[in-house]
Amino acid sequence: MIVGPGSIANRFAEAIAHTAGARLGSICGRDAARSTAFAARWAAPGGAPPRSATDIHALLEAGGVDGVYIATPHSHHDLFIEACLRAGKPVLCEKPLVVNRATAERLVALARSRRVFLMEALWTRFLPIYGAVGAWLDEGAIGRLRHIQSSFCFPTAFDPESRLFAPALAGGALLDTGIYNLSMAQWAVARATHQSCPEPSSIDASALLAPSGVDMRVMATLWFPGDVGVQFTCGYDCEAGNAMHLCGDAGRIVIPNRFWEARDAVLERPGKEPEIRRLPFRVNGFEYQLDEAMDCVRRGALQSERIRHEDSCAVIGWMDEIRRRIGVAYPFE
Repeated sequence: MIVGPGSIANRFAEAIAHTAGARLGSICGRDAARSTAFAARWAAPGGAPPRSATDIHALLEAGGVDGVYIATPHSHHDLFIEACLRAGKPVLCEKPLVVNRATAERLVALARSRRVFLMEALWTRFLPIYGAVGAWLDEGAIGRLRHIQSSFCFPTAFDPESRLFAPALAGGALLDTGIYNLSMAQWAVARATHQSCPEPSSIDASALLAPSGVDMRVMATLWFPGDVGVQFTCGYDCEAGNAMHLCGDAGRIVIPNRFWEARDAVLERPGKEPEIRRLPFRVNGFEYQLDEAMDCVRRGALQSERIRHEDSCAVIGWMDEIRRRIGVAYPFE
């Protein structure tokens, strides 16, 4: 089942259509006509379209649901996650899992108590190119990791009703795009040090707020034990390089241009020719998180070891602190 038939859900549906053993069975959305159209678009060739409804409980009770992908606005993630977990259905939920750490920890506890799979759908962690980047970090190709710098910015017109800018929908650049900067930095620190990423020893942040009060642009610095610094910018008001640089004392790894959907990475070391890796997608990139979720459910795992519950909760907690520092809160918190 897909909950929230929007643009991101279309990419996930395309991945389902090209993944062996996967089938889209039902669609839940608040707009019945939109859900029906989405279902018709992704009907299997020669088959009936997936069921569609505006009531998730009706679809869950109807049977035939082996797992649920949630792609609603951020503000509604927790409601749908809880409904699915209580129905015993595995959940893959778009990032951010929820909007604050307290809610994340409550839902993780619910998933574990009911022994139901729950995973944050942060697709970047599963892209093939990050397997190559991880191998470079494993072998110490850049020496000791010292600094991570990244940006995720794009200009878009202000619209107070848009999910990007509406406080009631948990708008703002940090939760929408900054989570990629933070989660992939967390991943890199863990991979480079061969242990779980520790909590940062300090977090500093500043922001430009949109007229609606959510963050238009955020600039943040985090320091981790071992003198590893992380700097990032995310925003809706400018173009940026949108690359990620992993800098060590013996070289650096560059994931150029849109690091969150990367196919390429470059290893640069003094006195050596750059080493370039290119790994294209099988479909559109969303298939790899789908593969992971399906494998975990088949094995009876309650979480993915590639993005653990603890990882998601930690990053959400860092975003809580950044929002506290820049003065962004949501009316439903």
